[in-house]
Amino acid sequence: MRADVVLAGVGGQGVLTVAAILAEAARREGLEVKQGEIHGMSQRGGAVFAGVRLADGPIASDLIPRGAATLLVGLEPVEALRYVDYLAPEGRLVAAADPMADIPGYPDLAEVHRMVGSVPGAVLVEAAALAREAGSPRSANVVMVGAASAFLPLRPATVAACIADGFARKGKRVVEVNGRAFEAGRDAVAAAAR
Repeated sequence: MRADVVLAGVGGQGVLTVAAILAEAARREGLEVKQGEIHGMSQRGGAVFAGVRLADGPIASDLIPRGAATLLVGLEPVEALRYVDYLAPEGRLVAAADPMADIPGYPDLAEVHRMVGSVPGAVLVEAAALAREAGSPRSANVVMVGAASAFLPLRPATVAACIADGFARKGKRVVEVNGRAFEAGRDAVAAAAR
């Protein structure tokens, strides 16, 4: 078993938090894990890219070659499209529908969504709305953890425990909100499959 996950977004969206949660869940399940990231101008909303490789055997490198990712998780739809060439032919794309459209010349959102939807098996998740429903717009990245987890060989309970542990220092309310956000992401993927 091997899963190579590419995570793409912009600075401030929590791409590295998502990577850390998935990596820790894999470790807790006894899998080998390699994690790497590339930071753009993240303080200014620049591109952030992370890779998480997990397997039941040795992993030589944290680098995921283009055309080899089993899962691409886009926390921003244009960033998802930027890295779509990393997907393996049978790979899956899960992208947040919500843009970080604070730059001049942001592409037409309907066209961006159409392009994401043209990737076979792609799932577009209304992460911002689901995060607000869960109790905090800041939990959109955890909605995407839930969505991603539906395509990974990790037990949902293990991922949920990693989320709870990771946010424990921020208090019970934050843990509860992120728990709801995780479940909302999983439910969104299940609903899309129907």
